[in-house]
Amino acid sequence: MHQPQGPNRTCLAIVLAAGEGTRMRSSLPKVLHQVGHKSLVAHVMTAAQKAGGAEIAVVVGPARDDVAAEAKAVAAGASVFVQRDRLGTAHAVLAAREAIAKGADDILVMFADTPLVRPETLRRLRAAIAAGAAVTALGFRPQDPSGYGRLVMKGDELVAIVEDKDATAEERKITLCNGGLMVLAGASALTILDRIGNDNAKGEYYLTDAVAIARELGLKATVIETDEDDVRGINTKAQLAQAEAVLQQRLRAAAMEAGVTLIAPETVFLSSDTTFGKDVTVEPNVVFGAGVTVEDGATIRSFSHLEGAVVGKGARVGPYARLRPGAKLGQDVHIGNFVEVKAATLEDGAKANHLAYIGDARVGAKANIGAGTITCNYDGVNKHLTDIGAGAFIGTNSSLVAPVKIGDGAYVGSGSVVTKDVPADALAIARGRQVNKEGGAARLRELYSKMKKAKT
Repeated sequence: MHQPQGPNRTCLAIVLAAGEGTRMRSSLPKVLHQVGHKSLVAHVMTAAQKAGGAEIAVVVGPARDDVAAEAKAVAAGASVFVQRDRLGTAHAVLAAREAIAKGADDILVMFADTPLVRPETLRRLRAAIAAGAAVTALGFRPQDPSGYGRLVMKGDELVAIVEDKDATAEERKITLCNGGLMVLAGASALTILDRIGNDNAKGEYYLTDAVAIARELGLKATVIETDEDDVRGINTKAQLAQAEAVLQQRLRAAAMEAGVTLIAPETVFLSSDTTFGKDVTVEPNVVFGAGVTVEDGATIRSFSHLEGAVVGKGARVGPYARLRPGAKLGQDVHIGNFVEVKAATLEDGAKANHLAYIGDARVGAKANIGAGTITCNYDGVNKHLTDIGAGAFIGTNSSLVAPVKIGDGAYVGSGSVVTKDVPADALAIARGRQVNKEGGAARLRELYSKMKKAKT
């Protein structure tokens, strides 16, 4: 049968997400746990999309609306199917029968708890189907193959997948193991799947039986090999941490390959969606949460934490700075030590070099925010905007009580509590008048000493 080649091939990715993951010791479904600030199921779905999975079907367990919602958040067009009875992997795949019946060229079967599988690995699996195989399994060679199903080969063809507990002594010597992922040719997928029986100790329908059935039908089964990280499954919190470590290594390597300078890469933690421009420098001990973009020439200094933020060209952040969601820094902005920015835009050249909180605000170009400045944005019920004009100077230890507007070029005297708008180029001083009482300090100390003696 002629099969479409290359980009003309259609692909249905079936993501099995019905496992409960009780060994995670968590009320959160296993596949909603995160690595790189992204859920396990989202990682798998994204890899499928990048590998050409134009249609995605996600199989969830009963009453798992939370998993279904996450799948829809990743791919709005994804189909969600429910496996009501836990009767094995082939049974789970057939829960998506309606999607399979549409006739995609490749049926890519993936597990939602293997988040490290790479798109290029999936493309290699699909290429084997395009070359004439009916079934292609993903294999790997672990340091210790104990417990893994073995891939029995005859030349370049896959003869069978044998579970460890069912393997003979000779079969246990095989080092090529089953990684779980599989691709079936769409033309024969339902024929193969419908022939899988449950004549085993558990009475379940195993997807691995697809290999033997394909061969019974005179069809070819093959294997694509990959490294162990690609098929690393997650069942415990320890394995979750191991997957995080592998992902971080990949993300750091990709960033440095793209030209980012990571001075101490092992101390920098990235998110799956962190985006860097050219000539970016990241100093040691920096954490990037989800949704961060760092543009060309910016420097992120040590011990800073960023999430949901945009850092403009040539900007400098930290050390010890925190950018929260909605922070947007323009070109050459300086955010210094112990400065927190949330839901605020700092326009080109603005500076807040130390000890400040800027929340729900606009800071105009080349404005200067002095140490100890706070935008008082929350009244206990609602958030309010502070608007600081271009070239404004906010003196040390000032509190700007929102909603309030500081005009272009205005100057706020140190220690002010500003509750009213300040016109452009005006000087605002909002503090109590200083009074000096000669000898007052000596008299006060004498009074305190008498009070202490009287108490004792």
